Amino acid sequence: MSQRFIQQPLGPPAPTLAPTQPVSLHINGQAHTLYIAPWTTLLDALREYLDLTGTKKGCDHGQCGACTVLVDGKRINSCLSLAITHEDSRIQTIEGLGTEDKLSPLQQAFIDHDAFQCGYCTPGQICSAQGLINEGKAKTEAEVRELMSGNVCRCGAYPNILSAVMEVLHNEGLIMEDKAWSAGATEPEIAPVEPPKK
Repeated sequence: MSQRFIQQPLGPPAPTLAPTQPVSLHINGQAHTLYIAPWTTLLDALREYLDLTGTKKGCDHGQCGACTVLVDGKRINSCLSLAITHEDSRIQTIEGLGTEDKLSPLQQAFIDHDAFQCGYCTPGQICSAQGLINEGKAKTEAEVRELMSGNVCRCGAYPNILSAVMEVLHNEGLIMEDKAWSAGATEPEIAPVEPPKK
């Protein structure tokens, strides 16, 4: 004789849709109300719900800086921050720094210094640089290098990125010492690299 075993259900089936709730965000000078799950990162809210795709998803672990945005003027890795925690904050992405007709000083400096190659990391680099300017922490090349060390450029455009940031710092009168600088000078006793003669 054969016996048949019928397994009883283990419990109710899992819900098919994640629970959502309204989240009000102030991004690039505009108010937005999104209906998102409470565990939605700021990065995913920007890219998936608002179509602000300038902010890039690189490592999704806070190690590359491609997702850097400004929250109340300070830089954060948007992949590590829940959108719901920024309801009372002013959020600025690369799309909010300038327009096609009027680039921000950093955007223009990045173009002038050819501070990008593939361009994937560029929005995060520019937002990070704007954040360090806003924070008033970077006055020297060494400080800029250290404060931007969380932004990875796999193409290796670091010297040109540094030149672009230093130009903006210099033009805005934020450099500590009034001396020549270059991307190649890491120590005071090393002479700055002169631009090529045309």
